[in-house]
Amino acid sequence: MIKKEIKFNNKRKEKLNFKNNSELDVMRKYKKRSDKNFCVEKGFYPLGSCTMKYNPRINEYCANLDKFLNINPNQKDEDIQGSLEIIYNLQESLKEITGMDYVTTQPCAGAHGEFVGMMIIKKYFENKKDFKRKKVIVPDSAHGTNPMSASMCGFQIIQVKSNEFGQVDIEDLKPLLDETVAAIMMTNPNTLGIFEENILKISNLMHKNGSLLYYDGANLNAIMGYTTPRKMGFDVVHLNLHKTFSTPHGGGGPGAAPVCVTKELGEFIPKPTVEFDGNKYFRNYNRPNSIGKISTFFGNFSVLVKAYTYILTYGKRLKEISARAVLNANYIKEKLKEDYDVSHNTKCMHEFVISGESKKEKGVSTLQIAKRLMDFDIHPPTIYFPLIVHEAMMIEPTESENKETLDNFIEVMKNISKEIDNNPENFKNYPSKTIVKKVDEVYAARNLDLRRK
Repeated sequence: MIKKEIKFNNKRKEKLNFKNNSELDVMRKYKKRSDKNFCVEKGFYPLGSCTMKYNPRINEYCANLDKFLNINPNQKDEDIQGSLEIIYNLQESLKEITGMDYVTTQPCAGAHGEFVGMMIIKKYFENKKDFKRKKVIVPDSAHGTNPMSASMCGFQIIQVKSNEFGQVDIEDLKPLLDETVAAIMMTNPNTLGIFEENILKISNLMHKNGSLLYYDGANLNAIMGYTTPRKMGFDVVHLNLHKTFSTPHGGGGPGAAPVCVTKELGEFIPKPTVEFDGNKYFRNYNRPNSIGKISTFFGNFSVLVKAYTYILTYGKRLKEISARAVLNANYIKEKLKEDYDVSHNTKCMHEFVISGESKKEKGVSTLQIAKRLMDFDIHPPTIYFPLIVHEAMMIEPTESENKETLDNFIEVMKNISKEIDNNPENFKNYPSKTIVKKVDEVYAARNLDLRRK
């Protein structure tokens, strides 16, 4: 066989036109740029469903300790006993918080955790030789990743409607149940910020049908210490550590989404698992029914350290976090319900949804309201989601904010409502006080320019 020499002629011909800046010049340049960014340390961040709470600096300190930062995951178990202990203890903490029996820390994001959870459910039925279970039921208020994650596992998605109270309509659910249904994916409290009061009836219906219940843990921040997914009847749970346990997840990452399951599904979780034999911590690859390895090593280890630090900091007071988050959300909702349309006029949990539909009738859309908020150093809430609420604004204050911050947000929202009544035409020019003013979004989308200039 004759080997042909391949020559690459991609060497740059001209010299790069970079300035020879000093370190101080570079630092000043990037400091000025960073000052233009918005973050939770600068102002209120009521991003519903995303739970953008404050990330205590001690989390970052612990994650950046030398023994965590400068280890190699290929090292032998005996060389990383401390790190394995962190993972094991975090698993034990998550078991207590969720009521589940087995945990894997490998998934790197919420949707990744959903995918892993649905893979476990699929493997469970395959192991039982029950190949008819091809359908997954998803509420119409669900996170968009739920149906996609199930679909990627080969399941057919069936939608169940919400009732007048914003909860799963049991009467709409019953006709959907047959021997082809593998599971239902739910969030509780749901995406409307409403607790599913009929969850035990739903879990009884599902289990009687031979089906499983999947818990999207995006809204765990509302129930910690008060109840657990296990008590509600769920079989599989994914947890967004980068939300509930405060590690930052803006800009797409990093994240972590451990999956917790009951003992009936424990044999199927990804391998290796981190275990303790009474003397040492070790990685167990001897799991013949596992769905396999789904992440590099154990996922995002630094996020696991931050989340464990947060849990240790609060300990048994995690219940106070949920209480404060629910109180803050209800406080804002009650103050705004006369100025905006509340999607469901009932007590909410940690978040709630209002509608800007009546404002749009006056000529101002929800998007324009969101942009106006930016002029007051307030990050816009989640908008146009969930889809079942027209002109939706989903607001989640979290437990991090004090009453002064909440009152300021309420006052700004009320003033915006008055401005819509008196001068709706002004909203065509907002935001007007931010570094980047009103932009032509259609032009920007059609004429992307990502070059360095």
